[in-house]
Amino acid sequence: MSLNTPMRLHSVGQSIIEIPISNDMELTVIIISYNVSEYLRKCLTTVNKACRGIDCEIYVVDNNSDDNSCSMVSEEFPHICLIKNKINKGYSFANNQAIRLARGKYILLLNPDTLIEEDALTRCIGFMDLHSDAGALGVKMVNGEGEFLPESKRALPSSASAFFKSFGLSWLFPGLKVFNRYYMSEVGLDEISENEIISGAFMFIRRETLNSTGLLDEDYFIYGEDVDLSYRILEAGYKNYYFPEVKITHYKGRSTPRNKYDDIFNFYKAMRIYIKKRRAGGKFRYSSYFLIPGVYFREVLALLFRFFQKTFRK
Repeated sequence: MSLNTPMRLHSVGQSIIEIPISNDMELTVIIISYNVSEYLRKCLTTVNKACRGIDCEIYVVDNNSDDNSCSMVSEEFPHICLIKNKINKGYSFANNQAIRLARGKYILLLNPDTLIEEDALTRCIGFMDLHSDAGALGVKMVNGEGEFLPESKRALPSSASAFFKSFGLSWLFPGLKVFNRYYMSEVGLDEISENEIISGAFMFIRRETLNSTGLLDEDYFIYGEDVDLSYRILEAGYKNYYFPEVKITHYKGRSTPRNKYDDIFNFYKAMRIYIKKRRAGGKFRYSSYFLIPGVYFREVLALLFRFFQKTFRK
C-alpha cells in the first residue's frame, strides 16, 4: 500500500469515493463500520501496520453511522477508500459493494472490533500461496481477556448438531463431544486443520474462489452469511482452513446492532434462512420440520431472558 498512489474518482450508489489506479493488488481488506468509531480507529491502526510491505488496498464501508466514524476515517486515514451508505442494507450488501471494486488476489473480510498482529496478513498470504486448494482461511480468535473464542473453528450444521444447538443440549452438556461436534472439539486450539466454517470476523478469501461461489448472500442482513459462504466454498471444491499461527483479538458484539432485541431477531432469522436454503438444496429436507420450530423456541427463550434481564436491572 502506498500513500502516494494516484487516485481516481468512482461512484458507488449515492457516494463518490477515491480509489487507487492500478491493475492488480496482492490484498484487499474490507471493513464494515456501524457506530464503532473508537474500535474502528484501533482496528485500522493495526491493519495499517500489518499492510506494510504488502501491495494492499483498504476499504471501509460505513452503514449510515450516526457517530463520527466517517469523519474519523477521512481525517486520520485519508489513504483508505471510504464508502458512505445513506441506508443500512446489511453486512452482506456492504461487503459486496467493496468486493465488486476490489482488485486484490486475496480479500480479507474483517470486523471493525478486531485487532490484528503485524505479521498476520503476511502469514495468511504465505499460507494461501502454499495451499492452492485453500478457498478461505480463518484464524485463532481470542476475546478482550485473551480467552479462546470457539467460533474460530466450526463444523457446518448437520441435522444432529442443529438439533442439539436449537434445543440447548450443547449448552446443557458442554463436556459431551456428541453434543458439541459443531465447535470441532477434536481439533486442538493450536492445530492447523481443515475447517468447515470461517468466521466473518476474519475471513481471508482467495479472489478466484468468489468467482466460483458468487458474492455474499444478501438475504442475510447480519449473521449467517459467513456460514452460507463457507458452505458454498466447500461445494465449489475448495477447502477452508483453520490457521492458528495467526491470532487476532475480537471484541465480540461491538459491531452488531445496539438494540439487543433486533440483534436477537436477526440472529435467529439468519438460522431459519440457512436451514430453508439448505433444505431447498437437499439438506435438512425432513429435519427442517422440527429444526425451524426449535429455532423459534430458542428465539422466544432469548427474548424472554433479555426482557427479564433488562427489567430486573432497573
